[in-house]
Amino acid sequence: MGWTYLIWLSSALAQQPGTPAENPPPPENPSPAEGAPPDSTGGMSPEDLAAIEAALAADAAAPPPTPPKVTLAGALQSLNPDISFIGDVALAYFSAEEPMMAGGHDPNANGFHLQQLELSVSKPVDPYFKFDANIVFSLYGVEIEEVYATTMSLPARFQLRVGQFLTRFGRINPTHPHSWDFIDQNLTIGRVFGGEGNRGLGLELSWLAPTPWYVELVGSVTGAAGESTARSFYGATDLGFKSPLDLQSTVAIKQFFPLSPDLSLAWGLSGAFGPNPSGLGNRTELYGTDVYLKFRPITQESPLIVSLQGEYIYRRRQVPGDVWADHNGYVQLATRFAPRWGAAARYELGSPVATLDGTIVEDDLDPEWIRSRSRVAASVTFWPTEFSRLRLQGDVDAAGWREQPDVAAMLAFEFNVGAHGAHAF
Repeated sequence: MGWTYLIWLSSALAQQPGTPAENPPPPENPSPAEGAPPDSTGGMSPEDLAAIEAALAADAAAPPPTPPKVTLAGALQSLNPDISFIGDVALAYFSAEEPMMAGGHDPNANGFHLQQLELSVSKPVDPYFKFDANIVFSLYGVEIEEVYATTMSLPARFQLRVGQFLTRFGRINPTHPHSWDFIDQNLTIGRVFGGEGNRGLGLELSWLAPTPWYVELVGSVTGAAGESTARSFYGATDLGFKSPLDLQSTVAIKQFFPLSPDLSLAWGLSGAFGPNPSGLGNRTELYGTDVYLKFRPITQESPLIVSLQGEYIYRRRQVPGDVWADHNGYVQLATRFAPRWGAAARYELGSPVATLDGTIVEDDLDPEWIRSRSRVAASVTFWPTEFSRLRLQGDVDAAGWREQPDVAAMLAFEFNVGAHGAHAF
C-alpha cells in the first residue's frame, strides 16, 4: 500500500500551482530580491516527507510475493497430448455379388459400413523426440496402425524415426484414408502392398540435402511379414528373421520444385526390396515413381485448387526357376472449384503377372488376375466445414477375367474432432 500512497501523492503534487507542468521554471540563480534560496525538501511539508519515508519502510519490510501454486492437475495437464478422432461411415451399392475392393477399410458389400474410427495422438516427448500414434477402431476390433517417435534435434539435417509406421514409398502409401480424394483405396497399393498399405516395425533415417531446391533422401528397414501390409514380401507367410536380408528395405528420393507462385511440382523415386516366401533366397523388388502437380493461385483471390497426380510401380519377383513381373499405376485429377465443393476423377490399370519373356502366369497372390484390370472412379465432395465432409463416388471396375464390368456407388460421411495437424503437401 506504500506505493499506492506514493502514486496518489505524486498526482496531488502535480496538480499544485507552481509545478513545471503549469508555470515556467524559476531562474537558475535567483537574487535575494527575486526570491528565497531553493528549498532542499522540494517544497514538501515535513508531514509529507514523513509519510513517504513510512511508505518506503513498509514496502521494504513486506514479504516477497508468493509464487503461483503448481498443482498436480496442472502438471498433468501440461503432459496431455494433442488428440483427435476421425470417423468415416459409408453407404455402398455393388452390382457384383463379390466386389473386388483393394483396401482393408473399403466398403465391400451393400449397406452401411464403419470404415474406421481413427484416434490420432501427437506430443513432443522432450526437446529431442516427438511421439505420434494412429489407432484405428472398427466394429471388429482395435488396430495399432502407427506408433513411432521422431527425433527433433539431430545434427547435419538428419532425422530418425523408430516404431511402427507406413513406409514412405511413393505418394499414396504414407497417407491415411481421410486425406485421400476418394472413398476407396488405390488398386495399385492394395495389390502390391496390401489392404492396409505397406508398414512395419523398424527404423527410418532421412536427410534433407542442402540443395537450391527441396531434396530429401529416405531409407528404412522394417519387418517383411504381414498379409495386409507386405504381401509382395513374406506377407502372410512369416519365415522369421535370421539375417538383415530377411527385412524389407525401402529407399526414396523426395523432391519439390516451386515452378511459380501459383504452381508447384513434387516428384519422387522409390524402391523396396525384401524376401518372399517362394523359396530360400528368393526376393522381391519394387521400383516406383510418383508425380504431383498442384495449381493454387495465391497471386489473386480465388478458391480454385487443381491437382494432377500419378504413380507407377514395377514389381519383379523371384520364384523357383523363374522371374515374374507386373506393372501397376494410376492417374487422377482433383479440383476444389468452390470453397465448399470439389470433384475428382481417377483411372487405374494393372497388368497380369508374366515372365520376363511375356508368358502370362497364374499368380499365387491373385490367382484370378490373368488379364489386365482397369478401374475408373469419379467423386464429388461437399465440405460443410473443414472438420466434416460428404462424398459421393461411383466406380466402374473392368476386370478382364469377368464377363462384365462391376459398378459401385458409395456415399460417405467423415467427421473430425480434436487437434489434428495439417496434411503433407
